[in-house]
Amino acid sequence: MSIRHTPITPALGATIEGVDLAHLGPSEFRELYEVWQRHHVIVLRDQRLTNQAFEDFSAMLGELDPPPNQGAGRKSVPGHPNLYVVSNRKNAGGEPLGALGDGEASWHTDMSYLERPPFASMLWSVELPSTGGDTWFASMPAALRSMPADLVARISRLGIKHDGTYDSGGNVRKGVVPNDDPRQSVGTVHPIVITQPETGEPTLYLGRRRNAWIAGLSVDESERLLNIIWSYATADPVTLRHQWRVGDVVLWNNLTTMHRRDAFPPTEFRTLHRSQIKGRYVPSAPVRQEAA
Repeated sequence: MSIRHTPITPALGATIEGVDLAHLGPSEFRELYEVWQRHHVIVLRDQRLTNQAFEDFSAMLGELDPPPNQGAGRKSVPGHPNLYVVSNRKNAGGEPLGALGDGEASWHTDMSYLERPPFASMLWSVELPSTGGDTWFASMPAALRSMPADLVARISRLGIKHDGTYDSGGNVRKGVVPNDDPRQSVGTVHPIVITQPETGEPTLYLGRRRNAWIAGLSVDESERLLNIIWSYATADPVTLRHQWRVGDVVLWNNLTTMHRRDAFPPTEFRTLHRSQIKGRYVPSAPVRQEAA
């Protein structure tokens, strides 16, 4: 097996060729992992998988997390409690068979409100609508590199409270009491600038915009600074758009990227299976070198 990859944009993403994830050996996995670490998002087309094969490959990356407790509840693939269903399908009684429906999902990083957030996430497309439902990714290292030096110096000493009230579809998470005062809502403070622990690359770590708060600032001052930061984090040069085909597998690094989803027609169906790799790192700020 010979792994070939083609960068998608200068900022992030690579398309992988010559890989059958259902029959991936250790040496090919190491090569694939290295490409992923450099490009943050990898796309593998035309994968012929079973749920077991998808789960087996996911487990090569680390310990799997069960589906998150979203507003719609836990939605696992039957027989595979570690795989999560993202779908707008419903059963005969009108109960959702998956999560996130057909609406837009705003920019976010998965479960960043945890002290030790998930390390990686992966989606495998099972059925798709005729239009819409594209997934967008943004490179946080590239966004940081695009910022003026004085802005980087300022935010490198600050932290963001990552809110855990709402999911990416805007729904209140199960068991959480809504609170739109970001200073008081449930969440965890992480540094705005962190180090990707396996590569040493500095990167922004923003989570999601709603209910975010820069610790120590007034809400108004925090909002103004967050608006500036997010203008760099979601600018066109640091983003890519993935247009799905059935059989695609997309893997991304949760410490170095954000993602969002376009809405799609509610009369059509979009079903993807997702795996999530349990967090093994606490987001940490780069070690600053003090002047002699």
